[in-house]
Amino acid sequence: MSVPIPTAPAAPSKAGFAGEVIFRPSFAARPGISHVLFDFDGTLSLIRQGWPEVMVPMFTEALPPLPGESEEDRRRMAYDDIMRLNGKQTIYQMIQLADRIRERGGEPREPLWYKHEYLRRLDVRIADRVEGLRGGAVRPDDLLVFGARALLEDLRRRGLAIYLASGTDEVFVKQEAELLGLGEFFGPRIYGAQDDYKAFSKKMVIERILRENAIPGEGLLSFGDGYVEIQNTKEAGGLAVAVCSDEANNGSGRMDEWKRERLAGVGADILIPDYRDAATLLERILGR
Repeated sequence: MSVPIPTAPAAPSKAGFAGEVIFRPSFAARPGISHVLFDFDGTLSLIRQGWPEVMVPMFTEALPPLPGESEEDRRRMAYDDIMRLNGKQTIYQMIQLADRIRERGGEPREPLWYKHEYLRRLDVRIADRVEGLRGGAVRPDDLLVFGARALLEDLRRRGLAIYLASGTDEVFVKQEAELLGLGEFFGPRIYGAQDDYKAFSKKMVIERILRENAIPGEGLLSFGDGYVEIQNTKEAGGLAVAVCSDEANNGSGRMDEWKRERLAGVGADILIPDYRDAATLLERILGR
């Protein structure tokens, strides 16, 4: 998929904000917002920070090289494939890998095998974080995007319904949300990937929110750091905030440039580095 990159993004707004906030021309306050949808990894949770550093090498290893192609060429292609599907269920990235192997003349394994192998490698990377949270050696807020808890508390105080939808398997999302102390904000409104991958998508969650609550798309606000939630929100008529989180340097206040360019290109209304300006941002969005 070709992603258009805006040539002249809106200038960062400084008035009332401590950090960088970009309001795109599509932004307008929406006092009627009643429901809020969050992505999980990279948008709220940093437990899986660095996951591309696990997935990209695995893809690069598995891809048969073409004549004259370097390992860096394969790495770059793998990264683009992976990030284009960021936000969808992990299995879709593995389906893409199998397709790439096949188109290069190789014989791929089943996508589910690649998914399990990726999760095995990722578990090794994040084991210390998970155990640290369980044992109390790591504070939950150390593995939350900067300012996230204050934002969730503000949304709850305002009486807005908050939902969570992730491309990560639902069982892991629920476990990790509890470890981070987020269960109280979302309750049963946590959705993630299923074994039957066709039974879940973020688009389906958005449609369910609108249908079950009898609200128009204009009543939905979403926060995400991937293509999918931004696109799906915009297609439904909602307001999309791109969280361009600098995951490796949480709290830096800097936007990840890759996320910034790509998420602006798929229609994000607002771009932020984290939630340091959450209260002011909500006032601007809700007009109150």
